[in-house]
Amino acid sequence: MTEPSPFIPETQYQIAWDSTSLGWLKECPRKYYYHMIEGWTSKHEAVDLKFGQLYHGALEIYDRYLAKGIDHDLSVKAAVEHALTHSWTDGVGPWRSAINLDPNDRKSLKCREFLIRSVVWYLDRFKNDPAKTKIMVGGLPMVELNFKFEIDYEFSYGTPYSLCGYLDRVVEFQGEPFVMDRKTTLMTLGSSYFDNYDPDNQMSLYSVAARIAFHTPVRGVIIDAMQIAVGFSRSVRHFIFKTPDQLDEWMKDLRMWLENARMYAIAKHWPMNDKSCHKFGGCVFRHVCSKSPSVRDRFLESDFVRREWNPLIPRN
Repeated sequence: MTEPSPFIPETQYQIAWDSTSLGWLKECPRKYYYHMIEGWTSKHEAVDLKFGQLYHGALEIYDRYLAKGIDHDLSVKAAVEHALTHSWTDGVGPWRSAINLDPNDRKSLKCREFLIRSVVWYLDRFKNDPAKTKIMVGGLPMVELNFKFEIDYEFSYGTPYSLCGYLDRVVEFQGEPFVMDRKTTLMTLGSSYFDNYDPDNQMSLYSVAARIAFHTPVRGVIIDAMQIAVGFSRSVRHFIFKTPDQLDEWMKDLRMWLENARMYAIAKHWPMNDKSCHKFGGCVFRHVCSKSPSVRDRFLESDFVRREWNPLIPRN
């Protein structure tokens, strides 16, 4: 079975966008090109993605069990069993990567042991969480929600653009609906960390998706962030509020970003935004773009791996 493509066939024209691909475009068209069109990703990012998937998968199990009326302890047990099972590689043993094996690399903190610890400590912290999972008509909990909806803006030849992705959870907190998004990070959880998410492309898209795809006009996003450290895992909850006017403005801006992407695709040239090279902790392609164009392919092949990012393929 042929997998759906976010691109118009045989072109660089992307028509199905998620927060990740749109974020790359907004940061730097060249970064978008390397990640989205060429499929390059750093080995560090692969570890972050794997750890995040395992963490989110375990919490999803907990949320679904709890929504069925199963008690906290049994729901935690199911979440931990899920994390243990899916972090075990058949015939090899516990999930590890080359980066996990390097004690001098902070990325080594994202390992199986700290994954389990983070799941347990998060669920213990929010054992009596006032944020309750909303239930859809039909009785299904609003957990790990896949969305895809068309927007009232068309590509050339009448092809509609669409926005897609996943919401971790939609909850009700003090009588108001919110999207809940869970993060894992090595950063200290203070104002400097949470300031990165307001304003933020992902938070705006999630709020728009709740409003359009699930007919739930949320007040904003609750971020539950988990800091991973050597001797502890620490969670902090933060609220980001979004007004309807802010979301309408984001959608209006989106049209301009999509038009820019169309022009780059037509020209088959994705310019470097050299003012972003040192931002966001430093672009992973910074050392590649600092080289002559004639030799960049060598550095990409040496330091990166190919992993296609397709927002239309459902998560496992």
